[in-house]
Amino acid sequence: MATATATRAGKIVQIIGPVVDVEFEAGHLPAIYNAIRITMMQDGKPVDVVAEVEQHLGENRVRAVAMKPTDGMQRGMEAVDLGEPITVPVGPETLGRVLNVLGEPVDFPDRPVQSKERWPIHRPAPTLEDQST
Repeated sequence: MATATATRAGKIVQIIGPVVDVEFEAGHLPAIYNAIRITMMQDGKPVDVVAEVEQHLGENRVRAVAMKPTDGMQRGMEAVDLGEPITVPVGPETLGRVLNVLGEPVDFPDRPVQSKERWPIHRPAPTLEDQST
């Protein structure tokens, strides 16, 4: 299991505001729209930042946009490719709730959404035949 994670891990090489450049080992480059997780300790508290790959830069590097603040992030930190896009919960359990782009509740952070299904945030629009008024 550790070998599979090691091949999917990269190192941060540049941070400019919410934009993070990550260099991966040769042979593995995350797909566009894949989620990358960066975990760190800041002031004794764990910080978990999810970024989305937006561009392949060449030389085994990708450019990603962080979905949370990058304060305290440094070059050389480990970033792990999650192998899938960012997903959010869908279904009747989400009605009336306020969620951020990661699917985390904003209205009641202590009450997570217990949804059976999660869909990627980037997916094709429904056809006109599938839509109703």
